[in-house]
Amino acid sequence: MALKLVACPQCGDSVEWKPENRFRPFCSERCKLMDLGAWATERYRVPVAESDESEIPADEDPAPRPN
Repeated sequence: MALKLVACPQCGDSVEWKPENRFRPFCSERCKLMDLGAWATERYRVPVAESDESEIPADEDPAPRPN
């Protein structure tokens, strides 16, 4: 079986892509934790399109009301 190498998303080092690599796709626990920290401190963000509340159709209630 051919050895598959990928680049660590944090530091760029080559990493073997195999089940025994418990940090994949990262090369080490350090790189994995650095990436997690970037998400936790909101350095990484997923872009979203802001929507105007007036765009909600009148027949759709945005929040269910209790009976």
